Amino acid sequence: MRIALLLVAALLSACQTSLPALPAWQSPLGLDHPEVGQIVELRTGAVLTPAQLVKQLAGAPRVLVGERHDNPDHHALQLWLLRALAQQRAQGSLLLEMLTPDQQVRVDQVRAAINAGQVPPDMLNALAWQPGWPWWLYGPLVQHALRQPYPLLAANLERREVMQIYTQAPQLEGPASSAQPVREALFKQIRQSHCNLLPESQLPAMLAVQQQRDRRMTEALLAAPEPSLLIAGAFHVRRDLGIPLHLEDLRAADGAKVLILAAVGSVVNAASADYLWYTPALPEQDICAELRP
Repeated sequence: MRIALLLVAALLSACQTSLPALPAWQSPLGLDHPEVGQIVELRTGAVLTPAQLVKQLAGAPRVLVGERHDNPDHHALQLWLLRALAQQRAQGSLLLEMLTPDQQVRVDQVRAAINAGQVPPDMLNALAWQPGWPWWLYGPLVQHALRQPYPLLAANLERREVMQIYTQAPQLEGPASSAQPVREALFKQIRQSHCNLLPESQLPAMLAVQQQRDRRMTEALLAAPEPSLLIAGAFHVRRDLGIPLHLEDLRAADGAKVLILAAVGSVVNAASADYLWYTPALPEQDICAELRP
């Protein structure tokens, strides 16, 4: 009898720790790189298995995942992670930078329709999905989330809010997020991401929009059912520049974990995340070439 009970316990344990199969790589570069697929705990330098990563993230009330928006492997791993975490504990909510509050009613209506067995024939129109976020990349994750019992939540600013901030920036409250080294690093990132072509006079407004986006995503996280998972661009989730600083300013930093997905060869500051998952890379495109005189 004792042996039988031990066997049952072992089988139950195996079921609890089983994970979905990892997705096949889709990006073409770096497939033979020694780091591809590695998961690094940045604090210690330890290389983790996917199961070890999931176990550590499963205990966090908030998980922040940073992506490169156009890398298909990042999207595939996000869907894998969401499914894997749901096998370890009930998911409380999923938040996306790609959704704005004016879409939330649409999202809720689509979830209700799907639960009633009425899948909208035109999902993009039903969600008022913004074309700047390619549906072929985001669609699988969104459609999976819409079929789950937990809510899919908007985390970004609406366009009208962005324009208001751009013309009249509010004062950002909090010593961590408003520290001068943080502002200088973000100024540098904004310059580079705009091909060093922005007039200096526009940088303060651009910085205000960036940081108010981070603050909005922070507030959305704090209001969301836990355990929550937020997906956003890598700069938004960085511990040294983004949402974690706002969590600190709002006295809610405890327990949050940051995972950044990055292509092999990327240089990632050890202070910017808790975990780094290396993926293959896409060919680099010089998006600034056609803008240069």
